[in-house]
Amino acid sequence: MFKDQSLKSKLALFTGFIFCSNLFITLPLKSASALAAWALTSNGSLKLRTSSGTKLDAFYQSSTINKGERVWIDFPGELSRPRTIKGNGSVKEIRLGKPSKGKTRLVIEFLPSVELEHSKLRLIGTSPNNWELKFVGLESNSFRSIEEGNILRNSIKRTYEKIKIQDLDISTLPNVPYGKYKVVIDPGHGGSDPGAVGINGLRETDIVLEVSKSVSSFLTNKGVETILTRNFERTLDLQPRVTKANNSQANAFVSIHANATRGKRKDVNGLETYYYSGYKGYSLAKNIQKQILIFSPQSPDRGVRRSRFYVIRKTSMPAALVEIGFVTGMFDADLLRQKAYRDKMSFAIAKGILNYLSVSN
Repeated sequence: MFKDQSLKSKLALFTGFIFCSNLFITLPLKSASALAAWALTSNGSLKLRTSSGTKLDAFYQSSTINKGERVWIDFPGELSRPRTIKGNGSVKEIRLGKPSKGKTRLVIEFLPSVELEHSKLRLIGTSPNNWELKFVGLESNSFRSIEEGNILRNSIKRTYEKIKIQDLDISTLPNVPYGKYKVVIDPGHGGSDPGAVGINGLRETDIVLEVSKSVSSFLTNKGVETILTRNFERTLDLQPRVTKANNSQANAFVSIHANATRGKRKDVNGLETYYYSGYKGYSLAKNIQKQILIFSPQSPDRGVRRSRFYVIRKTSMPAALVEIGFVTGMFDADLLRQKAYRDKMSFAIAKGILNYLSVSN
């Protein structure tokens, strides 16, 4: 999802990058800026705190003879005090201004010697009012941290009391011809490989095995034959999973996982789904991602992404790998511990698979 302004000649150098997830809605313009706090950390990350529900627009501009590469982000609401903050090291300066009525703009300008990997820039929502952008290609500790305001102050704390298992009505799942389809469900990791281990010992393998069995049950109830690569806690290498799937001549393969971050960062949360190649693989991943976001609208949307994960690269049928939350994330870990949430994720994945089967085969 790129914001492309190249149709206007004066913006011909601009290349937009992924901004916010679809779960965030645009707020009416207010006189006060939606930008509440920001921090440019020495490890090369820009962190933002905004009003809850804010929609952001983010852009990159390549360097010129006299200016270095720039990244800027536009926020709804007007800034009361435009200002320029002198940078240090590889950061030339930070500018906060009012590009037009009802807008605030935060600009990060680097020295001409800095070369970012702009195609990998992603502004990701980590909660309803927190965002992070990692400057890929920027040498870590090449400048001292610069910030204004408290990033953590007034951050949204989510509550999940409204999660109810009775919301899951099997009759609302899409109908497909009984006995026509076969789907392989792959619970990630297992046995001696527990996968990610998160907050308070929350283990990926325990979560994904339960969810995978539930997905299989929902699909079976709709007349879809399912095959689990493992149906109990055991060690299983990647190749046997692929071999079992390819020998089954299934219509789809879905691998189910829970995510984690290096360093076990509690501020990173969200849902994402991967595919390797082909329109059908993308369609399968897209349908699953859409449904898990519908059933968990408070979760940040980390998107549908292409990846070379072995189990989706080596399987012969359309394949997707879904990450149902971060066991290391403060918000996701709380959700993943709840059986009602795990059931909702199971129902959502099954619905995404059924939607895919009903239109793609």
